[in-house]
Amino acid sequence: MQDHSVGRPMKVREHRKHRVKEKSSRKLSSELLALTMANWNPLKFKLDANTPFCQILGSPEFPLLSKEGDVMIGGAFSIHSKITQPPLSFTKKPSRLICSSVNLREFRFAQTMIFAIQEINKSKYLLPNVSIGYRIYDNCGSTLSSMRAVMALMNGDEWTVGKSCSGQSAVHAIIGESESSSTIVLTRTTGPFKIPVISHSATCECLSNRKEYPSFFRTIASDLYQSRALAQMVKHFGWTWVGAVNSDSDYGNNGMAIFLAAAKEEGVCVEYTEKFHRAEPEKLMKVVEVIRKSTARVIVGFLAHVEMNNLLEKLSLHNITGLQFIGVEAWITADSLVTPTSFSVLGGSLGFAVQKANISGLDDFLIKDFWGTEFKCKETNGDTNAETATCKENQDLIEFKDNDDDVAELRYFSNIYKAIYAVAHSLHSLLKCSESQGCDRMIKVTPWQVVESLEQVNFTINNGDRVWFDSTGAAVAKYEVVNWQRGSDDSVQFKPVGYYDASLPPGKKFVLKTEAIMWPGGKTELPVSVCSERCRPGTHKVLQKGKPVCCYDCMPCAEGEISNSTGCN
Repeated sequence: MQDHSVGRPMKVREHRKHRVKEKSSRKLSSELLALTMANWNPLKFKLDANTPFCQILGSPEFPLLSKEGDVMIGGAFSIHSKITQPPLSFTKKPSRLICSSVNLREFRFAQTMIFAIQEINKSKYLLPNVSIGYRIYDNCGSTLSSMRAVMALMNGDEWTVGKSCSGQSAVHAIIGESESSSTIVLTRTTGPFKIPVISHSATCECLSNRKEYPSFFRTIASDLYQSRALAQMVKHFGWTWVGAVNSDSDYGNNGMAIFLAAAKEEGVCVEYTEKFHRAEPEKLMKVVEVIRKSTARVIVGFLAHVEMNNLLEKLSLHNITGLQFIGVEAWITADSLVTPTSFSVLGGSLGFAVQKANISGLDDFLIKDFWGTEFKCKETNGDTNAETATCKENQDLIEFKDNDDDVAELRYFSNIYKAIYAVAHSLHSLLKCSESQGCDRMIKVTPWQVVESLEQVNFTINNGDRVWFDSTGAAVAKYEVVNWQRGSDDSVQFKPVGYYDASLPPGKKFVLKTEAIMWPGGKTELPVSVCSERCRPGTHKVLQKGKPVCCYDCMPCAEGEISNSTGCN
């Protein structure tokens, strides 16, 4: 690995290489076989005792966006979401996997990372004489590409790096990824090298294990709180009979397991629990059929936004509407789900969302400034060939140059912003920076020192939000409760109707404004979802054999007995 220490002379050099275009196949064995044949490995080795330099084996993996600095921060996002596996002939080196379908939200994450870095580089108070550089990779929604990206982030992209192969990581910290499964791959790979990973939206409770993930941090809360809050919400509205669907992933499986345990404690019965993966259309159809035949009118969807989009398409196709969806932060405010027909399925949905936070200047950067400073897409009167070359290489991204439809609902960008600032504050402390004398540029900072420093950070960003990490490396649990409603202009709005704050005392953590909620079908009356109606006076409950405790028959009391809330006596 090469040495990116602060003590070396600063380079100002921009890499605007072609984006990663590999994608994974459905089966890991095929991916690994393709990897072996494709000569992709960016690890550097001395080939033999006579080799004078440490050389890369195979071709370097270039970032989508990069800029050199005194210290380097890596980024990994699913800027494209669809993958195509070329056929494997086993007679020649496989072609590179093809990446398509821009995920605008993920692209905004990369833009926000650059915005925060540029803002810090202009600051006279934070790292005053030290510049931050970045290497941002597109993993195309593939675990395979995630592995490629993380190996490149650790090793850099130079063909020859010197006489030693045991240098420091090419980056001091990595921001990403968005989904828990990819983040687990990233964190397990970087863990032995003690490189800090800070995720903005990986919420799986499994990542709270400090023994397994000692270098992992996140500017979002664990799903431990969200899953329990989901059960409390269901109980609050008297829904004792619900269905449950989750992504077949670390995120979905862990989150649903916590919800089911909490629901049982709250006395809520679950009619069915189904799960599917985005690459399993057969299982998805089974889920749709179960939902269609069920009697529960409430569905808890612990789904990533990709799986939720797949389920939404099938429910719309089969005209399954009128159900009450309870959602999680991964999809409840996802603009990608808003289509002309989606409201018939998801209208009235309730769920927990990441709180909005205003970052001054970010909107203008996302819509205007980025294209001029990064892709150099501004038109000029002179020869524009040099300026537009990068634009042509990334034409599918350029199509979103003037798109601002999603900016108002960007809820995760503050988490990216906080993550970058957390690294900057850690480096500021390690480099003994002061406003009067600047930073000691001769100090060589290692990633493991950044890990230790991150555990101590405690600062406030410009909008007043406080940033610190708890003992598991996570942020405090704060959610906004939102409701899918129609606006006066017939647009779909994610209207705030409450909040959840785990830092508040018991009894004050959860607040709901029931009168502000619009239920499925545009109704104002609370929907009912129970297995059995409450028994009338003169009858008592008799549990149905083989059914949950929420399912019972109401039998008349014997002569001479009366009924109360528990039975006859």
